[in-house]
Amino acid sequence: MSNLIALQNVETDYASLVQSDRVHTSLYKDEKIFSDEMEKIFYSTWVWVAHASEIPESGNFKTMNIGEQPVVVVRDRKKQVHVLLNRCRHRAATLCEEKKGKTNSFVCPYHGWSYALDGSLRGIPSPESYGQCLDKNELPMISLRVEQYNGMIFATFKQDIPSLDEFLGPAKKWIDLFMKQGAGFPVKVLGEHRFTFPGNWKIQLENTTDAYHFPLVHKSFLSSVDDKTEELFNFENQPGFVEDLGNGHSVMVMIPELIDLEEDLMERPIQERFSDLAQALRDEGHEELEVRRIVRAVGGTGFNLNLFPNIACSMAFFRVMQPLSVNKTEIHHSVITMDGGPQIANQYRLRLHEHFQGPFGFGTPDDAEAWERVQHGASAGNDLWILLNRGLPGEVKTEDGLKSDVSAETGMRGAYQQWKKLMTA
Repeated sequence: MSNLIALQNVETDYASLVQSDRVHTSLYKDEKIFSDEMEKIFYSTWVWVAHASEIPESGNFKTMNIGEQPVVVVRDRKKQVHVLLNRCRHRAATLCEEKKGKTNSFVCPYHGWSYALDGSLRGIPSPESYGQCLDKNELPMISLRVEQYNGMIFATFKQDIPSLDEFLGPAKKWIDLFMKQGAGFPVKVLGEHRFTFPGNWKIQLENTTDAYHFPLVHKSFLSSVDDKTEELFNFENQPGFVEDLGNGHSVMVMIPELIDLEEDLMERPIQERFSDLAQALRDEGHEELEVRRIVRAVGGTGFNLNLFPNIACSMAFFRVMQPLSVNKTEIHHSVITMDGGPQIANQYRLRLHEHFQGPFGFGTPDDAEAWERVQHGASAGNDLWILLNRGLPGEVKTEDGLKSDVSAETGMRGAYQQWKKLMTA
């Protein structure tokens, strides 16, 4: 008689871990949950990979991960965008380790197999050694499905899911509003900085539409600005809102008068902190309407848009989440500017980005400290819950989804309902 115990796979009951007003703490720290998230979310839905301005010309590329899988985003000779698995079909070495650049082809550094920009296999050293047992047409780089909306490039491993247009739904109009930061010029990603924090990716996902933390966590930032700017960022005294847009997407409107950057340009006064910039633009010969459009754009939008699962259009920059492990996440902060716009305006934009989002800024380091504390605290108690019930009493249905006050956790609830939908599919 055998003493061996037969092993069985025990399925996690994901539906029970996400309730209408809370989620279980295990979502932050269970390695099996993290592994299943990669398969059921990051490899099963649309994931943001680039802004078109990052790969403007043929041969331009950038590398990143979708979930745990490395990919190359590249524009081919016909200007078509491809998202390719970053591995050689021979012995699996990565073909590209540069974060971004320009190339004519991808050549494996291990054995010299070379691929065209569309991923097709072009050259194999000493092909005679293979005789007739290798067909180059059967071994291209693996290509993912790619679709775009207003310069935002997304990819998916799945061919049978709805279109990107359907996935984004009501979020599209907010993307359009966000892109008005070009002030009539194309929006351009000028640069980024990357950092990691010791915490689960969903902790950061929650943060983008969390106004509740702002006056406490970002007290140092508020003390670094003038009184009028501090009043502007006092969101809880503003008639803002958070809205669940469906499919895990949400928007948090902190400054309602800055939803549409083109609205009332000549009627509203220029903020005092931008008076020097406005005068400098006038001195360069810009007409008053253009001056006001550029200055308004430099200050950023009055909202944060969360696009599930990995990208936030946050006031004046892109924030990309890249899960590394159950308790480690990499964040990319990409500053956006006006392509071809006045140099002085783009310089102002960079300084504002550094002031809050930069590695020595007043915002990001404080956020990262809070995220780390959440992960650390999640180790205390194995059967406790994360509460997401703020704003529930005032939540109302809208044409696009659900809405509540600006400090509500409506966006987080929407994201976790999408998480549950995908994890239980």
